[in-house]
Amino acid sequence: MTSNCATLSSANGFTVFKFGNDTLRFRAPHSLERYTEVRHWDNGYLVVGAKYLHNEYPEEEYIDLIPILCDLYFDPSEFLAPIECVEVSYDKS
Repeated sequence: MTSNCATLSSANGFTVFKFGNDTLRFRAPHSLERYTEVRHWDNGYLVVGAKYLHNEYPEEEYIDLIPILCDLYFDPSEFLAPIECVEVSYDKS
C-alpha cells in the first residue's frame, strides 16, 4: 500500500475510512459483515463489494464521502486530492 492509498473497513457497526492521520467513522448498514473489495474509486465516490448477513454473496454498494466530509467540516477537495487509491482493510479499526 502506498502513502497515497486510503483504507476502508467496518467495525462495531461503523464504516471506517482512513487516510493519513484522519479517520472517518460513520454508521454502516445494520447487517454489514465486512467490505470485500473496492471496485472503483472516483475522488470521493466508492463502488465496493459488501458482505451482508442476509446474503451468501457480496453485493455492490455505493459510498459518497463528500457529504460526510462536509458534515464533518472537512474541505472535500483538499482532503480527497492526494488519495490515489482505496483498499479494504480487515483490521478491527
